[in-house]
Amino acid sequence: MISRTPPVYIAVIGGSKATGGILPVAWQIGQEIARRGAVLLCGGLGGVMSTAARGAQEAGGVSIGILPGPDRQDANPYLTYSLPTNLGHARNVLIAHSADGLIAVDGEYGTISEAAIALKLGKPVVGLSVTWRLEGVAMVTTSQEAVDLILQRIKKCGV
Repeated sequence: MISRTPPVYIAVIGGSKATGGILPVAWQIGQEIARRGAVLLCGGLGGVMSTAARGAQEAGGVSIGILPGPDRQDANPYLTYSLPTNLGHARNVLIAHSADGLIAVDGEYGTISEAAIALKLGKPVVGLSVTWRLEGVAMVTTSQEAVDLILQRIKKCGV
């Protein structure tokens, strides 16, 4: 039997309508996650999600999108795998449960809900370029700091 260490799953959460300066940050986070051999999870749509998935894909990584709707056709084209749930916003719970840790990039209520659920579950959350503050979310200023810190905190949790 082959023994192997399972990969770490990092969710990148953020707005589907994100634009401008935040998108290069999401791309860099996707790149860093892939370079570290982790799996990127996201909500599978546009904005932060598709840009992070593109970064991971271009760095040879794996990304999984947990879609809100019933149709795989709605997935962004950069995902390695897409999972349609037909759960709408309730899919945020699946993202929080499936990830070992989460990185919040920008985002609004959906991002806040994912972060809050993860914190309730005792999972680490790092925030970058968010205008809101949640107790327990560690704030950083660069994509490399975000990935470094989330990996450190995941390791502390024993994953």
